[in-house]
Amino acid sequence: MFFMKKANGKSPAEVAGLDPERELPAADEEQENSGGAVSLITEQDWQKMAAERDSLLDRLARLQAEFENARKRASREQQDFRDYAVVDTIKVILPVVDSFERALRAPAEAEDFRGGVELIYKQLEDALAKLGVRAIPAKGEQFDPHFHEAIEMVETSDAEDHEVLEEWQRGYKFKDRLVRPAMVKVAKNPGK
Repeated sequence: MFFMKKANGKSPAEVAGLDPERELPAADEEQENSGGAVSLITEQDWQKMAAERDSLLDRLARLQAEFENARKRASREQQDFRDYAVVDTIKVILPVVDSFERALRAPAEAEDFRGGVELIYKQLEDALAKLGVRAIPAKGEQFDPHFHEAIEMVETSDAEDHEVLEEWQRGYKFKDRLVRPAMVKVAKNPGK
């Protein structure tokens, strides 16, 4: 049992400005007469609150488990989506691999071989374009540090200052996102 003592002749409810008849359970006459203590919670109320607490804790545990399962399910679905996206990409590129294999098996002259490789290269460019991959223009363009990586600067008066003279490795964008910057040689024109 939980007991509260009276302070200065007043109960804690009266000190707090509460109406004891309406807001607190009635005290037994025996308890009031036997030491001046007032019981605020009966054994029955205590058991009722303990049962309610246990019920709420059980509900909380179930909700936490449900949330954790939902989080794991969402993570699994995201991974499945990524895996299927990769499969779609592989399906677009596999015909290019098939063409390379056929070109390598076929006996051909050097010129025929070059023509076949050029066709395969075109096929690969088309496959990448279907996926949303675009080459970044470089040679003859103004150097842009967002899309170009300068490997070498060459002093020359034959080109504009900061003009890309040569592309050593092509850069690519996926939609509007940079995948890889173009590696370039840039002109440095001291006269301009």
